[in-house]
Amino acid sequence: MNRVELIEKLAAEHDLSKAAAGRILDTLIQSIVGAVKKGEAVQLVGFGTFKQVARAARTGYNPREGKAIKIAATKVPKFVPGAAFKAAVDPKAAARKAAKAPAPAKAAKKAAPAKKGAKK
Repeated sequence: MNRVELIEKLAAEHDLSKAAAGRILDTLIQSIVGAVKKGEAVQLVGFGTFKQVARAARTGYNPREGKAIKIAATKVPKFVPGAAFKAAVDPKAAARKAAKAPAPAKAAKKAAPAKKGAKK
């Protein structure tokens, strides 16, 4: 699906014009980009999280010249899909993960020793 197809789907699903759906999509994208640019994380529960991560400076290799080169530190955007999104894409993997996870243990309450009343 590309941008035009997404706008057409939004317009059809919500009884909007394509122009209005395009403006809504533009606002959504600009809001996410602006927040991530400031260093904030944008979390859409059930879908995923957009955030900014820092890549450390490192030494790379130029295969053409056969020399080591320095790669500067950078900030890059990162998307981490949410559990519901992962489960929708691969339900079998989600089922395996759920079966593999241990059942939550009930916290055993220890009986507190009875307090003795102060004698007068």
